[in-house]
Amino acid sequence: QVQLVESGGGLVQVGGSLRLSCAASGTVGDIVNMAWYRQAPGEQRELVTMFTSTNVIRYADSVKGRFTISRDNAKNTMFLQMNMLKPEDTAVYYCNANCRNWGRGTQVTVSL
Repeated sequence: QVQLVESGGGLVQVGGSLRLSCAASGTVGDIVNMAWYRQAPGEQRELVTMFTSTNVIRYADSVKGRFTISRDNAKNTMFLQMNMLKPEDTAVYYCNANCRNWGRGTQVTVSL
C-alpha cells in the first residue's frame, strides 16, 4: 500500500507562486505513475499534470507554461511548482499514485 501526504498549500495573491510537495511512503517500489489533480468547489476533480509509466510528463492546457512537475526519487517526493497563479487555480490539490492511491489534499487559494 502506498501512502501520500501533500503539503505546501496556502493563500497567495494573483500572480504569485506556491510549491506543493507530495511525500510517498509504504510500497513506493510499486509506483509506476504519479499525478497531481485538483478539485474546485462544485467541480469535478481534474488532472493537472502527471508522470506517466514511461516518465512522459503531461500538463493540462490550463496550466501549461505556469506549472512544473518534478520529483526527487531519493526522497520519494513529488513537487508541483505553480507560478503566475490565477483565481481559477483555487482548488484542493491532490497527489495520486498508480491511478488509485490518493492523498488527503492541500488547499490552494488565489486571491485578487
